[in-house]
Amino acid sequence: MLLILRRDGATIETVNLTPGWRLPADAVWVELVDPTRPEELAVEASIGVELPTREDMAEIEVSSRLYQERDATFMIASVLCGSDSENPILGPVTFVLVGDRLITIRYVQPKAFGAFAAQALRQPELRQSGLLLFLGLMEAIIDRTADQMERTSAEVEAVGQDIFRQAQGANFKPILNRLARCQSLNGKGRESLVSMSRVISFAMLAGQIEASKDARDQLRSMQRDVQSLTEHSSYVSSNLNFLLDAALGFINIEQNEITKIFSIAAVVFLPPAVIAGWFGMNFHHMPELDIPWAYPAALLAMLVSALLPLWWVKRKGWI
Repeated sequence: MLLILRRDGATIETVNLTPGWRLPADAVWVELVDPTRPEELAVEASIGVELPTREDMAEIEVSSRLYQERDATFMIASVLCGSDSENPILGPVTFVLVGDRLITIRYVQPKAFGAFAAQALRQPELRQSGLLLFLGLMEAIIDRTADQMERTSAEVEAVGQDIFRQAQGANFKPILNRLARCQSLNGKGRESLVSMSRVISFAMLAGQIEASKDARDQLRSMQRDVQSLTEHSSYVSSNLNFLLDAALGFINIEQNEITKIFSIAAVVFLPPAVIAGWFGMNFHHMPELDIPWAYPAALLAMLVSALLPLWWVKRKGWI
């Protein structure tokens, strides 16, 4: 799908390609969302540079993600998507600053894009250049990532409280699942922040930004925000590791308690079993068989042999 935002437009237009189509002169933001090959070729013909394909966007080398070609600056960032769903993902998004236009290419649906598009329609000053749109879009993505990091941090705190409030014998599986989701979101958020930091640093080399002190100052402010969020992500990661160790520790304690109970039971019932086995031997010539009080004496011996280990274990403080 090919979308266009014009400088004086009131809506975002969806383009239906026709033979010989070219970008309008007042188009400041061109969005390629799951683009077809004809749409890519039409935009390439209009701007005079080749756009990265989906395979190119999946490359992890920095040189393949951040580069300049002719007068265009290409920047590919990993953006966190679907953070509210069960399967959050990192999706590559390409930003191209060429002339007075911003071109974005994406195969995912980050919520920051929809929110910023609505903001750009409400604020005409954002539509004056592709540079302003790029800066605003970067801020929207960082803000969205920060919101997700805050929610993840709050969830980690809640999980921590639940871990230390668990009753004995409680099921820790739901808690481990929550920890795993928090770890996944935090890890993906951190990877996205690292990617955004690289994009911000490389954007300083763009001619449009080199010529604007305000743009450079705004990017430096974003860089500080990203750095702060990255440090917070490291704290959350260490907290997650501690909580995981604590949960596993409680599980081990409960398992040890169960093992201790069975071990004590084995010690308690072993002497009576030996006595019962001894007097249960079926030999004709056993002197105890002719003693009238042998049977109650054997029962008494089994009872005493069971109580003595229990008394000893309790005296040692093992139970």
